[in-house]
Amino acid sequence: MRQSDQNPALRSADTSKAATRRQLLSRSSHLFGGAATLAGFWSSLQAAGLNASTSGTIARRAAQARSVIMIFNCGAPGHTDLWDMKPTAPADIRGEFQPIETSVPGIQISELLPDLAKRMDQLSIIRSVHHRHGGHNSGMHWSTVGKPYRIDSTLINPGPADIPCLGTLLGWLARRDGYSAAVPPYVITPAPHCDSTKYLTPGQFGGCLGNRFDPFVLNADPAAQDFRVPGLKLDDAVSPDRLNGRTSLLQALEDRGTPIRSDQIAAIDEQRRRALNMITSSDASAAFDLSREPDTVRDRYGRHSWGQSHLLARRLIEAGTRFVTTVNGPSITWDTHKDNFNQLRNRLVPRMQQAYVALLDDLAERGLLQETLVIWMGDFGRTPRINKDAGRDHWPQCYSMVLAGGGIRGGQVVGSSDSIGGEPFERPVTPADVHATVFAALGYQADQITYHHADGRPAPVCDGTPIHELL
Repeated sequence: MRQSDQNPALRSADTSKAATRRQLLSRSSHLFGGAATLAGFWSSLQAAGLNASTSGTIARRAAQARSVIMIFNCGAPGHTDLWDMKPTAPADIRGEFQPIETSVPGIQISELLPDLAKRMDQLSIIRSVHHRHGGHNSGMHWSTVGKPYRIDSTLINPGPADIPCLGTLLGWLARRDGYSAAVPPYVITPAPHCDSTKYLTPGQFGGCLGNRFDPFVLNADPAAQDFRVPGLKLDDAVSPDRLNGRTSLLQALEDRGTPIRSDQIAAIDEQRRRALNMITSSDASAAFDLSREPDTVRDRYGRHSWGQSHLLARRLIEAGTRFVTTVNGPSITWDTHKDNFNQLRNRLVPRMQQAYVALLDDLAERGLLQETLVIWMGDFGRTPRINKDAGRDHWPQCYSMVLAGGGIRGGQVVGSSDSIGGEPFERPVTPADVHATVFAALGYQADQITYHHADGRPAPVCDGTPIHELL
């Protein structure tokens, strides 16, 4: 199902154009049968025109990283319970967990993360990230887009004028750089960023760049026994020869008609070409096929949605995908307003640590960690003070992010928070600064690359400043 079908906010307001496109798509779907479902892999074909550009040639420099995996804890974990412990603070602030030493002298993290403590030399913790939006969807927008949404709210949805997120922009740049892999350049697994399935986070789709730059959202659980990516292969009733015949028939019908010259039609043709390439490519289906992994590897990541999503991310990166987001949901599962400590101890952190450690080790063993930047982040942090329900509430004023691989210097902490983890104390960092660091690690000079907003205004892909300590 297309994202625009799932969400009214994504539907085009131009009904006349929509009707014309539906006529064209109807003709294509009758000819292609099962192939029509692949349209969702490369985004909705509605409004598929590109309305963005760069200022001249894309600026590149020596790159350490080639691809990015973003581990996103949807709902926001507490920074003072995991990465920025406050053992000398009052009990109603420090909480139940104790800090432990790591492999890097002088750096401590939570007792909940002993396996990551052993790998601290690979990690860089930023303890002074901050923004100003406390709603889940607007907070996720600020973290992933690097800019505030127009309102601070959870009850918002994506639209065609959205500012694109980091993954969208890197997928867009990959295409402009001549991306040709069989798999999509930007993938989200297992489900999109959201606060419930009714309210999806703006920015994660193509937005003002056009729907052709939507990510491929898996919308399936890779840990399920019957896991299968819908529409990735031809329907059993359609043989390759039959598909070729239908393709030839469609081309003949179009050749006999009156040519229509427009960016939208050209984009639709491009979408169809990509969809056909995917369903006829064994490389694409192989990348998504977790059954090809040994049981020992799958067990190592964890036989749960997060673990298998992390494993899928590694396989996609190997196949050429440039940006994979693993959303550790479903929905805002890290939203621990109640029973924070038991939820972290028993339900959330064990699975996260297992999957994260397996990913880092697997990438390192395969020689991929140095070229794969792994980012751990959430919507925001959680309140320093514990509430009456033994929980912590939303806190964008200060929180932590963690980076590894991709040429990032490990074994360090950037910035610090105050004595209770309430505000940045040293080296304040914004989400945009983190994004600028990612662009720099990938070799892009972000301040020299622009795209166009829906109203035609040019904007740089990122207005943050790279964090020099990490590079």
